[in-house]
Amino acid sequence: MNFGFEAKADTSRYDRRLFTLRVCAQTLRYMAKYKASDMDRTFLALSDPTRRGVLVRLMEESGLSVSELPQPFSLKLPGMTKHLDVLSDAGLITRTKSGRTVAVHLSPAPLREAVAWLNQYERFWTVSLDRLAALVEGEEQ
Repeated sequence: MNFGFEAKADTSRYDRRLFTLRVCAQTLRYMAKYKASDMDRTFLALSDPTRRGVLVRLMEESGLSVSELPQPFSLKLPGMTKHLDVLSDAGLITRTKSGRTVAVHLSPAPLREAVAWLNQYERFWTVSLDRLAALVEGEEQ
């Protein structure tokens, strides 16, 4: 088996490289089988500022056509289409076709699920923020 290097007198180095390659192969195999949950797809979609901007724009003007969406983002249509595919896979938008025009609408259900999940953990950062506020107020007095 050739891994792009030759075994030399230092066999421990060879063993480490071989072990590393095996671990990497196992990790990649695991990642290839990984299926993202709905929540994962929602947060993946929200992680990009352009996609968040699209959602804000759709909140303000529902039913924009696919050709109208890229204008404020200085994107070409193929780039915007890729962003819309990610948003659609996450269930955050729906597309409806009427003749040659494809209209895009916001679908808030996945956002509600994400907010509900975040609300479960709100108490953890609220306590930290309360402590920080008390510390700042104590230093000012």
